[in-house]
Amino acid sequence: MSLETPQLLDELNSVTAIPIIPFKDDKIDYMGHAKNVDYLMRNNYLDQGRKRVIAIAGTSLIHHISETEQLRLIDKTGQQIGDDGILMSGIVPNPIRQAGQLIEAQSELQRPPDVYLLMPLTGVSNPEGIYEAYMKFGETYGTACGARFLYYFRQKRDLSAVIRLLNDSPHFVGVKIGTGEEDVEPLVKGVGDSGIVMWGIGDRCTRPAQLGTKGHTSGIAVAFARASDEINNAQRRGDYETSAGVEADIAPLEEIRFMNERVYNYSAVVEAMLLSGFDDIEAGAGGPFNPRVPSKIQEQLHKVMPQLKPYH
Repeated sequence: MSLETPQLLDELNSVTAIPIIPFKDDKIDYMGHAKNVDYLMRNNYLDQGRKRVIAIAGTSLIHHISETEQLRLIDKTGQQIGDDGILMSGIVPNPIRQAGQLIEAQSELQRPPDVYLLMPLTGVSNPEGIYEAYMKFGETYGTACGARFLYYFRQKRDLSAVIRLLNDSPHFVGVKIGTGEEDVEPLVKGVGDSGIVMWGIGDRCTRPAQLGTKGHTSGIAVAFARASDEINNAQRRGDYETSAGVEADIAPLEEIRFMNERVYNYSAVVEAMLLSGFDDIEAGAGGPFNPRVPSKIQEQLHKVMPQLKPYH
């Protein structure tokens, strides 16, 4: 049974864990993925009995897999978490009709996604086109499939269009910020009660939460779930000192992930999982366009493992 939008927004004021998809021999390791989902579900440290939110999105490398593979991943993830978790599906909007077809297929699954994250659009576009195309897209698939959408904000020029979209479309229920802290207050003020404004640049999120964001996405929760959960727990109770303390512990890993325009966003997590030695998660051997990190980066990660391991 699908959640009502107010309940969905409350559930999203949390950690959205985006697990890496493990690959072996250049193929998706579906059993390894199931192992990672199982880890996230079993290691839920969110307070007040809140459900785990899991997303298959950019850090999962959805840009590098086929629609058929993505459909299978969403199907397996949804069936595995059942009603005990919240499922978010990242959708690449290029081309837009293909994105719609994928939403149609996912909405027919035994356990469909609760919300869809529309990934950044590539190619030529303008703010007016963003507003018009997504208003139509939301109406089409919101009506036919019951879909709710989060907009992934990565182009500063589109800020006004995104605010307008969230205010005008009942099918767009939030925005994930992927630009910078300077855009938090304008989006929070502009969106108001029309949806959730979520931080989307990892667990370095204490300051954005103080500025008004609710919840954040995490690419490291697949290995260090306790860190992400404790950060969110602290922020929800207004304890930003504790949030900042945990954030400081995991900062070295986050700094490596996001260096040089997120060059190691995926591969640094894989390397940390391998270096951890934990046998309840599966890192794989690197993914398409994302091989293992260079030895210099590996050495840096090895040095910070002692402060990361307690958060597993």
